[in-house]
Parts: sequence; structure tokens; C-alpha cells
Amino acid sequence: MSPKLPSHLFPWLILLTFASLCFFYSFLSLNTFSSSSSSSSSPTSYYNCNLFRGQWVLDPDRTPLYDQTCPFHRNAWNCLRNDRQNMSFINSWKWVPHNCHLPRIDPFRFLPLVRNRNIAFVGDSLNENFLVSFLCILRVADHGAKRWKKKGAWRGAYFPNFNVTVAYHRAVLLSKYQWQPKQSEAGIQDGSEGFYRVDVDVPADEWAKIAGFYDVLVFNTGHWWNNDKFPKEKPLVFYKAGQPIIPPLGVLDGLKVVLTHMITYIQKEFPGKTLKFWRLQSPRHFYGGDWNQNGSCLFNTPLEENEEQRSQQGSKAVELCDRRGITKNRHSSS
Repeated sequence: MSPKLPSHLFPWLILLTFASLCFFYSFLSLNTFSSSSSSSSSPTSYYNCNLFRGQWVLDPDRTPLYDQTCPFHRNAWNCLRNDRQNMSFINSWKWVPHNCHLPRIDPFRFLPLVRNRNIAFVGDSLNENFLVSFLCILRVADHGAKRWKKKGAWRGAYFPNFNVTVAYHRAVLLSKYQWQPKQSEAGIQDGSEGFYRVDVDVPADEWAKIAGFYDVLVFNTGHWWNNDKFPKEKPLVFYKAGQPIIPPLGVLDGLKVVLTHMITYIQKEFPGKTLKFWRLQSPRHFYGGDWNQNGSCLFNTPLEENEEQRSQQGSKAVELCDRRGITKNRHSSS
């Protein structure tokens, strides 16, 4: 179980969670409510609905909003083009909140509503995955969409019919970090030995100077904060104001300190009119090894409430986040 966050972070996280609710309504669920919906599915009742309490429902009539021709996928990520097994079954799951209606995004309504605005995702590959699906959905309403990569963006797209830019800035820890080679007593550097220096009060270069360009920003971090990414022989060492933090911080304590400083930086440096949101982690779900150890995602059904692992021959225990985190990440990328 992850250690508790310091109490002074709770107001920020509560605010960010509430803002995320508004985000899913305003930016990812812009359909009109169908005439067949009950009167309880009005916009007013929608805002009073807890979108993260519900269940996954199998809908055999549900299909992706885009096909394998979308140009914004990495080739290895294009499950439709690569004929991943059971894709039609996997794509048939939908998230249904209790006591309220959650419509699918309508790109033909979304793009006109965000005309002349720019949206960015900042963080690790979870945000990149979200971005790719998002771009492919929006392209349905603007086939003139072009690849876009400026202002430090890792990747993105420009939708000329609406003057809308959607981009991803890769910053896996959010804070700036770099490899620090070990020096011998003679002052000679050994590039194979050393540590990763993390400046907890300095944002990564990839997003430090984007304030003022984007109207909406979605941040995330989490999956890189472990000994798998940064083993003990090449650890994270945390610095503040240019000096090592003493006593040294562990990985999870370092995450808490980084979150504190990055939230402060975002609130200080980004205009108040910029909408800022936070995404939680999704669970890890590899079988037969981790993501970089020939692991595979073999399951066709969503995790059940409070499910921590799927027991199959030699499978690793699935790391499970809080149910709200699962829901938020999964239904947002559908």
C-alpha cells in the first residue's frame, strides 16, 4: 500500500479530482442527451452524479469510433491494424455509472466547442496512450488533421478546420531529472556508474515553458516511480535549490515532494484561465513478465471491484490502484 500523502496536499488533490469530473463532462462527453434518456439524465443531474461509481457492461453493439487507418498511432500500438486477438470483444466494454447517463464523446460537437483553443497532456505514457485515442477520435470530424510537433511537444496533431491543437509533452517524473555519472578521486567520470539527479523544484524542460500557449492541460505521473525503472544500482537522488536533500528520500517520499512543488509551480506560473487537471494511475496488468520482459495483456474483461490479482500459471500479482483511478483512466480512453 502506498504511503499516505501529507495533509497539506489534500486540498489540492480534492480540487484536482473535482476538476477532473468537470473535464470528463465538458471535454470528453459532449454528446447531447438522447431523447430516450430519462428525465434524471439532465445536465443538472449529470453534474451531481459520481461518474466513478458504476460497473463495466458488455455491449456487443459498441464499436470503436475510429478504424485502423488513423495515422497517429505508433505502428506497434495499433491493435486494430495488428489484428490483436479478441479486439471486438475488448472494445465492447463500456463504463456505466450508477444512476446517471454517460454519453460517448461526439467529435462533431467537441471540435466546434473548443475552436481556436489548444490542449496538452503532460506526463508519462498513460497520457500518451490517452492522446493517441483522443486524436483518432477527433480526426473523424476533421480528416485534414496534420501531425504537430512544436514547443517541446513529443507529438500531437493540428485540426485546421477548427484551429485546434492537441499535443503531448513527455515528462515521466514531471520534475527535471538527468543522469549524474560517478567521478573517481582523480576526477574522471565513469559513465556506467552513477545516479539520476531529480530536482524536485524544477519542472522538466519539455513543459517548463509552455505556459500561455495551451488552454487546457492534463497532468499525470506515477508508473516511473519504482525500482523497476530506477533500480538500486542507478537510483533517484533528490535535490532542492541545487543541493541534495538530507536525509536522502526514498522513491515514494520523493514523489510526494515532487507533487508538492509541481502543483505549486503550476498554480503560480500558468494563467488562472487555463484549465488544469490531474489523471490518476491505471493498474498494471501484465502476465508472464513486466512490460519490458515479454509480458502480455491477455485478459478480455475489466478488473473486478477490489480485485488485486489474476491467478494463472506463474502470473505476477496485478498492481491495483484505487478504484477511482481505474475508472477515471479506463473510461476516459474509450
